[in-house]
Amino acid sequence: MLGLAIPGLWLNIPRLLGPLDLSALERGSTVALARDGALLRAFETTEGRWRLPVKTGDVDPRFFTLLKTYEDKRFDRHGGVDFLALLRAGWQVLRHGHAVSGGSTLTMQAARLLEPRFERTLVAKARQILRAFELERRFSKAQILDIYLALAPYGGNLEGLRAASLAWFGKEPRRLSDGEAALLVALPQAPEARRPDRSASRARAARDRVIERAFAAHVLDAAQTRSAKAENVVALRKNFPDLAPHASEALFRAHPERRILHLTLDARLQRSLEVLAREKAEKLGAKLTAAILVIDNSSGEIRAHVGGADYYSQARAGALDMTRALRSPGSTLKPFIYAMAFGDGVAHPETLLDDSPARYGLWRPVDFDEKFHGSVTARAALQQSLNLPAAQLLNEIGAPHFVARLRSAGVTLVLPKESDAGLAIGLGGVGIRLTDLARLYAGFAREGLVPDLVESLDDPPAPLKSRRIAEPGAAWQVADILRFAPPPDNAPAGKIAFKTGTSYGYRDALAIGFDRSHTVAVWVGRADNGAVAGLIGRQVAAPILFDIFARIGGPNAVVPRPAHVLSATTATLPPPLRHLRRDGPKTIAATFTNPLKIFYPPDGARIDLGIASGAGNGAALALKAQGGAPPLTWMVNGAPLKGEAVAPSQRHEARWTPDGAGFARVSVIDANGASDSVSVRLE
Repeated sequence: MLGLAIPGLWLNIPRLLGPLDLSALERGSTVALARDGALLRAFETTEGRWRLPVKTGDVDPRFFTLLKTYEDKRFDRHGGVDFLALLRAGWQVLRHGHAVSGGSTLTMQAARLLEPRFERTLVAKARQILRAFELERRFSKAQILDIYLALAPYGGNLEGLRAASLAWFGKEPRRLSDGEAALLVALPQAPEARRPDRSASRARAARDRVIERAFAAHVLDAAQTRSAKAENVVALRKNFPDLAPHASEALFRAHPERRILHLTLDARLQRSLEVLAREKAEKLGAKLTAAILVIDNSSGEIRAHVGGADYYSQARAGALDMTRALRSPGSTLKPFIYAMAFGDGVAHPETLLDDSPARYGLWRPVDFDEKFHGSVTARAALQQSLNLPAAQLLNEIGAPHFVARLRSAGVTLVLPKESDAGLAIGLGGVGIRLTDLARLYAGFAREGLVPDLVESLDDPPAPLKSRRIAEPGAAWQVADILRFAPPPDNAPAGKIAFKTGTSYGYRDALAIGFDRSHTVAVWVGRADNGAVAGLIGRQVAAPILFDIFARIGGPNAVVPRPAHVLSATTATLPPPLRHLRRDGPKTIAATFTNPLKIFYPPDGARIDLGIASGAGNGAALALKAQGGAPPLTWMVNGAPLKGEAVAPSQRHEARWTPDGAGFARVSVIDANGASDSVSVRLE
C-alpha cells in the first residue's frame, strides 16, 4: 500500500499544496547590456531590490564545486531530498539539543526561496520536501540551480548571485577567486548577520568554514586553502555599473515589460567617452556640460551615447539628455546648403561666390571675424565657414525649399515662427536636435542617404527608408571639402571631414565629423541655455571631436568618390557655374515670360530603363526644358553632360544615357544663372 501511496502523493503535490508560484523569477531587475553583453546599467525592482538575471553558465564553476561541497554534496544524485542528511540532522538535534548541521538540499532551499515562510516547523519542512519533489519532477538540475542563483539572499537588498558578486567584488561572477566563491557560498545562510560591510569578522569566519570543509573534502589543496583564507574580506559595497544612463533609461521607459535591454553601444568606447566628457566639462566651468554621439555609418547603430557630462550633477543638469534637446546648430547646417546648391546645379565647389557686404531685407549678415574676403570659391567659403556666401547660396535655392529638404530626411526643425523660413536658418536661426544633426552628417558618408538611428538590438531592423539629403556626387563634394577644413591645433589634417558651429550669444559649441565608418557629433554648453564667454565650436568642441576619433581608432578611411563627379577649376567650368550672380533668379523671373523649367522628366518620376521615353533605342533618356536664356547647361548628379549629348539646334533638349538603376538629380542652368532641378528614380 505504501508503494502505491508514494507515487500518488508525488503526482498530486500541486493539488495538495496549490500551484507552484514562479512569479518571483519574473520580478527581477531590468538590465541594460552593451552589444557584447557587458552590463551597462541595472534598475532596482519595484520593491527596491537588486535581483539581476543570472544563469549557471554565467558563473565560475568553482562556485558550484564549493556550494555542493558545503551545502549538498549529493545534489547531482538525489531526487530533491537527501534522506541521509535529514537523518543525520535529526540525530544531531536529539543528541545536542540544537541543530548542528542542516538537512536541506539545494532543491529544498530553492523551494523555500520560491515560497518564503518564516515559521520553522515540521509542517513547513514537510511542505519544502514536497515542493522539492515537484521541482525535481518539473525542472533539470541546472534549472533548479538557476532558481537558487536568482533568489538567494546576500544581505540588504541584494538577491541573487550576480547582484552579490557585483556589489561585494565589483565584477561579474564568471571569474571568482576561491575566497570570493567561498564567501558567496556562506552568505545566504545568515545574510544579515554575515554582511561584510557590517560584520567583516563574521563574514570571514563563515567564509573560512566553507574553505576548511572544501579542504577536508579534497576540493582545495593546502596551498589553495592558505591563499583563499589570506584574501581580504571587502568592507564596503561597490556601486553597480552605471554606463549610458540616458540611453538605458530611455529604452527602459519605452519597454517596461523587458527585463533585458540589448543596446547597440560599445561598452569600452562608452566608458571612455563618459570620462572624456566629464573631464572636459570640469575644465570648462561648473555649469558646463557636454553631449556626444558616435554612429556606425553602415548600419545607423549608435556606438556611444553621452547625454551629459555628469548624470548626477545638479549644477550641470546632468540628468537631461542633451543629445535630444532642441538647440541652435550654429553654422553646422551650412554644408547642407552647399550640398543642395551642388546637386541642383546652382554651384560647383569651384564656383566663385561674393563675400562682400549684402542686405536681405532688414537682415545684414556678417562673417564671424567681421571681415570681408571678396571673391572666394565655394570650397574655400565652406572650409572657412563664411556667412555671406552661405546666405547667398541659400537665397538662390530658397529657404523654404531648404527647410523642406531637411524635413523630408526625417529631421525635426523648430523655427522661431513656423511660417518664417528666413535665410538666418542657415546660420543657426533654428532649433534642431544633436541626434538629427548626426544623422544628417552620416548621410554625407552614405552617398546622401540619411540613416535611421538604431539604439536597440531587441527590435527587428526597420525597412530601409530612402531619405535623401544630397545627391551622391554632391555628398562626396561636401565630404571632400570638409576633409580639408583647417583642423584644431595639434590635430591631423586631411583625416576627418568635419564642421564646427557656434550659436548666437556663445550658448552652443558644436563639432560634427565623419569618415567612411563613423560619424561623431559633439555639443558643449549649458543645459539652461546660458551664454558662456569664449564658447566657440572650433576652440571647445573640435578638440573633443578629434580626441574621440583617436579613441575609436582605425585608419579614418575617406568617403569613396563617385565616378561621375566633375573635376574642374573655376576657369574650366561651364560659364553659368563660374560665378554666382547675386541678382540672378530675381532678375530673370521679372524679365522672362516663361521662366526656366524642366518639363520632362517630371520631378519624382519613376522611369523604366528599358523603355526610356523618347530614347528610340531604349538606351538614352530625353531631357526637355522650356523658358530661360540660352545656351542651357544640362547636369546629372552635379556633372555636366558632354557636349554631344546636347542637340545644338535644340538648346532646350538633351539626351542622357544612365549608367544604372537608382536615384538621379537632373538640373539645367541658363546663361543668366537661373536653374531648375528634378529628382527621378531609374528602375
